[in-house]
Amino acid sequence: MRKAHIQISVITLCLTLTLASCGTKNVTDNLPKDIAERPVDENSKKYDEVQLEKIKAIIVSEINKEKCTNADDWMAAPLGSKACGGPKSYIAYPKKLEAEILPEIEDYNKKESEFNTKYGITSDCSVIEEPQKIKCSNGKAELVYATK
Repeated sequence: MRKAHIQISVITLCLTLTLASCGTKNVTDNLPKDIAERPVDENSKKYDEVQLEKIKAIIVSEINKEKCTNADDWMAAPLGSKACGGPKSYIAYPKKLEAEILPEIEDYNKKESEFNTKYGITSDCSVIEEPQKIKCSNGKAELVYATK
Protein backbone atom coordinates (compact mmCIF):
# COMPACT_ATOMS: atom_id res chain seq x y z
CA MET A 1 0.00 0.00 0.00
CA ARG A 2 2.83 2.37 0.84
CA LYS A 3 4.43 1.81 -2.59
CA ALA A 4 1.16 2.73 -4.32
CA HIS A 5 0.89 5.84 -2.15
CA ILE A 6 4.42 6.94 -3.18
CA GLN A 7 3.62 6.33 -6.85
CA ILE A 8 0.45 8.41 -6.60
CA SER A 9 2.43 11.16 -4.83
CA VAL A 10 5.12 11.14 -7.53
CA ILE A 11 2.51 11.25 -10.29
CA THR A 12 0.66 14.05 -8.50
CA LEU A 13 3.92 15.98 -8.07
CA CYS A 14 4.81 15.58 -11.76
CA LEU A 15 1.35 16.70 -12.87
CA THR A 16 1.44 19.67 -10.52
CA LEU A 17 4.86 20.77 -11.79
CA THR A 18 3.79 20.32 -15.40
CA LEU A 19 0.64 22.39 -14.90
CA ALA A 20 2.50 25.05 -12.92
CA SER A 21 5.15 25.42 -15.60
CA CYS A 22 2.50 26.23 -18.21
CA GLY A 23 1.76 29.53 -16.49
CA THR A 24 5.37 30.72 -16.10
CA LYS A 25 7.01 33.25 -18.35
CA ASN A 26 9.65 32.30 -20.81
CA VAL A 27 13.10 32.81 -19.30
CA THR A 28 14.21 34.79 -22.36
CA ASP A 29 11.53 37.45 -21.69
CA ASN A 30 13.86 39.11 -19.19
CA LEU A 31 16.89 39.17 -21.46
CA PRO A 32 17.87 42.33 -23.41
CA LYS A 33 16.15 42.50 -26.76
CA ASP A 34 17.96 42.72 -30.04
CA ILE A 35 18.36 46.35 -31.06
CA ALA A 36 16.07 45.83 -34.04
CA GLU A 37 13.28 44.60 -31.75
CA ARG A 38 13.57 47.41 -29.19
CA PRO A 39 10.86 50.04 -29.17
CA VAL A 40 11.77 53.12 -31.15
CA ASP A 41 12.44 56.28 -29.17
CA GLU A 42 10.07 58.65 -30.90
CA ASN A 43 11.84 61.64 -29.40
CA SER A 44 15.23 60.97 -30.93
CA LYS A 45 17.01 62.64 -33.81
CA LYS A 46 17.62 59.28 -35.48
CA TYR A 47 13.92 58.44 -35.35
CA ASP A 48 13.03 61.79 -36.91
CA GLU A 49 15.67 61.32 -39.63
CA VAL A 50 14.22 57.92 -40.51
CA GLN A 51 10.70 59.38 -40.68
CA LEU A 52 11.91 62.10 -43.08
CA GLU A 53 13.64 59.52 -45.25
CA LYS A 54 10.46 57.43 -45.37
CA ILE A 55 8.43 60.41 -46.57
CA LYS A 56 11.04 61.24 -49.21
CA ALA A 57 11.20 57.61 -50.36
CA ILE A 58 7.42 57.55 -50.82
CA ILE A 59 7.56 60.73 -52.92
CA VAL A 60 10.38 59.41 -55.08
CA SER A 61 8.67 56.02 -55.43
CA GLU A 62 5.40 57.59 -56.61
CA ILE A 63 7.24 59.74 -59.14
CA ASN A 64 9.37 56.83 -60.39
CA LYS A 65 6.23 54.89 -61.28
CA GLU A 66 5.67 57.35 -64.12
CA LYS A 67 7.60 57.05 -67.34
CA CYS A 68 8.94 60.24 -68.88
CA THR A 69 8.17 60.34 -72.61
CA ASN A 70 7.46 64.05 -73.03
CA ALA A 71 9.37 66.61 -70.94
CA ASP A 72 6.51 69.10 -71.33
CA ASP A 73 4.42 66.83 -69.11
CA TRP A 74 6.79 67.32 -66.18
CA MET A 75 7.47 70.10 -63.66
CA ALA A 76 10.16 70.77 -61.06
CA ALA A 77 9.59 71.47 -57.37
CA PRO A 78 11.95 72.37 -54.53
CA LEU A 79 12.68 69.41 -52.28
CA GLY A 80 13.96 69.58 -48.74
CA SER A 81 14.87 72.51 -46.58
CA LYS A 82 18.30 73.90 -45.80
CA ALA A 83 18.82 75.07 -42.26
CA CYS A 84 19.45 78.67 -43.33
CA GLY A 85 16.56 78.63 -45.80
CA GLY A 86 15.86 77.50 -49.31
CA PRO A 87 15.59 74.04 -50.81
CA LYS A 88 18.24 71.33 -50.65
CA SER A 89 17.48 70.24 -54.19
CA TYR A 90 14.80 70.03 -56.85
CA ILE A 91 12.77 67.09 -58.05
CA ALA A 92 10.91 66.51 -61.29
CA TYR A 93 7.35 65.25 -61.09
CA PRO A 94 4.65 64.53 -63.69
CA LYS A 95 2.06 67.29 -64.04
CA LYS A 96 -0.74 64.72 -63.93
CA LEU A 97 0.25 63.90 -60.31
CA GLU A 98 0.53 67.53 -59.23
CA ALA A 99 -2.58 67.50 -57.01
CA GLU A 100 -1.32 64.46 -55.09
CA ILE A 101 2.45 64.94 -55.11
CA LEU A 102 2.84 68.66 -54.38
CA PRO A 103 1.15 68.48 -50.95
CA GLU A 104 3.44 65.55 -50.09
CA ILE A 105 6.51 67.53 -51.18
CA GLU A 106 5.34 70.59 -49.23
CA ASP A 107 4.72 68.43 -46.16
CA TYR A 108 8.21 66.93 -46.46
CA ASN A 109 9.77 70.38 -46.83
CA LYS A 110 7.90 71.66 -43.76
CA LYS A 111 8.89 68.64 -41.67
CA GLU A 112 12.53 68.96 -42.67
CA SER A 113 12.47 72.65 -41.75
CA GLU A 114 10.99 71.75 -38.34
CA PHE A 115 13.65 69.04 -37.94
CA ASN A 116 16.39 71.60 -38.65
CA THR A 117 14.99 73.93 -35.99
CA LYS A 118 14.38 71.19 -33.43
CA TYR A 119 17.93 69.83 -33.63
CA GLY A 120 19.81 73.06 -34.38
CA ILE A 121 20.99 71.79 -37.75
CA THR A 122 23.43 73.99 -39.66
CA SER A 123 24.21 73.95 -43.34
CA ASP A 124 26.06 75.92 -45.92
CA CYS A 125 23.96 78.82 -47.01
CA SER A 126 24.64 78.42 -50.69
CA VAL A 127 21.66 78.94 -52.93
CA ILE A 128 20.63 75.94 -54.99
CA GLU A 129 19.83 77.10 -58.49
CA GLU A 130 16.55 76.18 -60.09
CA PRO A 131 16.65 73.82 -63.04
CA GLN A 132 16.31 75.46 -66.44
CA LYS A 133 14.34 72.62 -67.99
CA ILE A 134 13.51 68.96 -67.82
CA LYS A 135 14.48 66.30 -70.32
CA CYS A 136 13.47 62.68 -70.66
CA SER A 137 16.26 60.14 -70.72
CA ASN A 138 15.60 56.40 -70.78
CA GLY A 139 12.09 56.94 -69.45
CA LYS A 140 13.26 59.04 -66.49
CA ALA A 141 12.88 62.78 -66.04
CA GLU A 142 16.17 64.62 -65.63
CA LEU A 143 16.61 68.17 -64.43
CA VAL A 144 18.82 70.35 -66.62
CA TYR A 145 20.72 73.21 -65.00
CA ALA A 146 22.35 76.20 -66.66
CA THR A 147 26.02 75.76 -67.37
CA LYS A 148 28.28 78.53 -66.19
